[in-house]
Amino acid sequence: MGFDRRAFLGTTAATGAAVALAGAAAAPAAAAPAAGAGRPGPGPRTYAFTVMGTTDLHGNVFNWDYFTDREFDDKAHNDVGLAKISTLVDQVRAEKGRRNTLLIDAGDTIQGTQLSYYYAKVDPITARRGPVHPMAQAMNAIGYDAAALGNHEFNYGIPVLRKFEEQCDFPLLGANALDARTLRPAFAPYSMHRLRTPCGRDVKVAVLGLTNPGIALWDKANVQGKMTFPGLEEQAAKYVPRLRSMGADVVIVSAHSGSSGTSSYGDQLPYVENAAALVAEQVPGIDAILVGHAHTEIPEYRVKNTATGRDVVLSEPLKWGQRLTLFDFELEWVKGRWSVAGVAARVLNSNTVAEDPKITRLLSDEHRKVVEYVNQVIGTSTQAMSAAEGPVKDVAIIDLINHVQAETVRAALSGSEWAGLPVVSQASCFSRTAAIPAGQVTIRDAAGLYPFENTLEARLLTGAQLKDYLEYSARYFVRTSPGEVVDPAKLTNAEGVPDYNYDALYGFAYDIDVAQPVGSRITGLSFEGAPVDPAGRFVLAVNNYRASGGGNFPHVPQARQLWADSDEIRNTIIQWVKAKGTVDPAGFASVSWRLTREGVPVFQAAP
Repeated sequence: MGFDRRAFLGTTAATGAAVALAGAAAAPAAAAPAAGAGRPGPGPRTYAFTVMGTTDLHGNVFNWDYFTDREFDDKAHNDVGLAKISTLVDQVRAEKGRRNTLLIDAGDTIQGTQLSYYYAKVDPITARRGPVHPMAQAMNAIGYDAAALGNHEFNYGIPVLRKFEEQCDFPLLGANALDARTLRPAFAPYSMHRLRTPCGRDVKVAVLGLTNPGIALWDKANVQGKMTFPGLEEQAAKYVPRLRSMGADVVIVSAHSGSSGTSSYGDQLPYVENAAALVAEQVPGIDAILVGHAHTEIPEYRVKNTATGRDVVLSEPLKWGQRLTLFDFELEWVKGRWSVAGVAARVLNSNTVAEDPKITRLLSDEHRKVVEYVNQVIGTSTQAMSAAEGPVKDVAIIDLINHVQAETVRAALSGSEWAGLPVVSQASCFSRTAAIPAGQVTIRDAAGLYPFENTLEARLLTGAQLKDYLEYSARYFVRTSPGEVVDPAKLTNAEGVPDYNYDALYGFAYDIDVAQPVGSRITGLSFEGAPVDPAGRFVLAVNNYRASGGGNFPHVPQARQLWADSDEIRNTIIQWVKAKGTVDPAGFASVSWRLTREGVPVFQAAP
């Protein structure tokens, strides 16, 4: 059974009872009987065990791309999915002994693929006699011991998350996910696990779960007034000493928070988004941290704790089940207790193994249903459109997103006091592989343009504010002098800015001079042929992630909200295509922005 939240909250004054509940909810399959405190008998006075970790699985069970309707592949030939992870886990357990392993996750589990979307929205797990979520089925079958909450766990609302929690045989942990009214834990903060040793006394391993404070902004509509999310360092400092006092020999943090120390929402919250390394540095008593959220691969990263001088080992496996982290612990019996003598981390690549047939058989029906769903034809297109050049050129497929958003906002504001204001729209190139074919258009084609569960809002901004917005967005391009040879592959993602944090504005016309420094790149900004009035008022059609501070774009979070939708932008696009029947770029596509150097286009138009 999953963690009993009510029981846990009822024992907040009784620490021992809380530990018992958390431990019982997550006992490993080969847990030892109750420890009989004694001293080690004859034999070895050391013990080794391994903690395996995944993160940012994002609804990936199979090595399958539902947007392309074929086996997943990328330039590095990575593989994805829990079916692959299951094979790696079985190999590690066979090598180490199942009793000498634990398996944990660092969050972002139930959002990201059409498989996870289908069981949240199309055939929802929250329905009466609804299905069991495929991610719960797979993770239960593999034998996870605990998982931290990710920010995307909240995308579908708290009821879906609670149902998923109920369906998991392991606890979902979030020490900094608090009930907004009582400020008590809304989820299990930690779990305690016992590993049997040959030395007469079990090793007690505590797993502390920490999630991302950005949830308060990114999923404000779902959590406001219900939950609050304080900083990771604050809650780790509260719980780690408590876990040590409970007898934990080893403390592991599973943190849905990157290690860079940065935030994508600026000063919107007084907490750091990517705080894992800060936790390691500031909070004594932690042995290792499984890092998530940043979608980067960190096999091993050591951070020295300022109070103890000891290294804390961090590791982040690559997203979607592409890697499995292994924390290898060496313990020794010192002065009547187990002490960590050494920790090392590494990652295994899931492309080295086959999918576990146990998992593929278990979920073959769910997979088939989703494949059939995404291949439903919803319309036709007069020509093919591709996002391949979307980061460096104004392409029709991104214009399609923006056109649908702008049209939707205009219709929503019709008849209101805002109906006469001009509407502009923002969109990013979320996937360079997104494409609309000529001919039949399916759900997967349309959904591939928008892989996130963002919703649409309308915000009121001035011309000057929108120019600031564009200047900030243009930091995405690497400064390139007029005489320099342009390599499109090296022109973008300056300072690590991801594609999804570069926005083009539809409705305005403008040049981006990449020869100029950041902050002085937008030239010729106009609307319907006239220069944009800095004091003029405009309605911005914007996704809720950006409106809530995601990406730290200026002005939008503070701007007046004129309207907000509850449906995903992805569904809005699908419904638009269904209603139109035919997608014709002639009705919405135009080259309204371009890259220049001192007035000369970087890419010359085709003759």
